[in-house]
Amino acid sequence: MKTILSVLEDFFQNDDWNYVRLEDTTILNTAFQGQNGRYECFAQAREQQHQCVFYSVSPLKVPPEKRHVVMEFITRANYGMVVGNFELDLSDGEVRYKTSLDVEDVDFTPTMVRNLVYPNLLIMDRYFPGVMRVVYGGLTAEEAIQEIER
Repeated sequence: MKTILSVLEDFFQNDDWNYVRLEDTTILNTAFQGQNGRYECFAQAREQQHQCVFYSVSPLKVPPEKRHVVMEFITRANYGMVVGNFELDLSDGEVRYKTSLDVEDVDFTPTMVRNLVYPNLLIMDRYFPGVMRVVYGGLTAEEAIQEIER
């Protein structure tokens, strides 16, 4: 059976993504240009735990004085989210979207990676303008979510 990392690499190679493997890790680093922003991305193979995790990272670091309203925005966005979730690092303001799979006792394939990666990127790109509007546009978290989800 192939390693999680090799399946990740197969997917990114087959879909013509440019990526690099971070030295001495099982993490692949790439980027995605969406309609609303450019997102740094990380695909992590957690071989011992039989897990595959994909993160897309917002280009915006949320200023400390706006983190409370972004927390509310993320909580509202996450409610009812079926695939993945947003995370906010309170120490530096990083916002990211995470999707993951437990692949123990399954035939892990590039198609499964595709189903992990593309929904992640579409959701990040859909909600990123809301983060911007909350941080810089004066909207409340509730107003921003309503704009996105209507």
